Amino acid sequence: MKFNKTYLVLAMMAVMATGCSSTEEEGALADGSQAGTDASTSGYNDGSMSGSQFGSGSGYNSGSGMASNLGPEFSDPNNPLSKQTIYFELDSSQVKQEYVSVVAAHAQYLASHPNQHVILSGHADERGSSEYNIALGEQRAKSVERMMRSQGVTGGQLEVVSYGEEKPAVSGSGESAWSMNRRVEVGYQ
Repeated sequence: MKFNKTYLVLAMMAVMATGCSSTEEEGALADGSQAGTDASTSGYNDGSMSGSQFGSGSGYNSGSGMASNLGPEFSDPNNPLSKQTIYFELDSSQVKQEYVSVVAAHAQYLASHPNQHVILSGHADERGSSEYNIALGEQRAKSVERMMRSQGVTGGQLEVVSYGEEKPAVSGSGESAWSMNRRVEVGYQ
């Protein structure tokens, strides 16, 4: 049994090393060498957002582990904090420009609530091998983590988990289902 676990770990490492750089985009993000060229560093300090629009924390229960006990700003559809899913393009871990403000809103909220903790759950659609999809889900979650950390969120507030293709949001095959499954979910604890 030990041989099988060792073999599995080695196989996953080999797939991650070769499979993750199968496209130019993935290779650039996997080693972080081009981190400044994607959406992860743009749109933050343009003055379009202030901390007040993300809520004052009234009604927020910092001892709670449930998202339902978060402040009213999380249920206001006009507030970016109400969006807790970040979607991605096929074979990409680059945060789309349309979600930069959503990630920034969560980062600012977390930075102003240092006792709050989130799990960033990375997901992929069903295409590709299980190993590749686990690696891609992790890269997606780490892209969001990097964006949040650059906004002042501490590492202790963030946990990265990858489910790959194992927990689809939508069942089925086809672009409409696949596009909903390429995501990172921001789960408040």
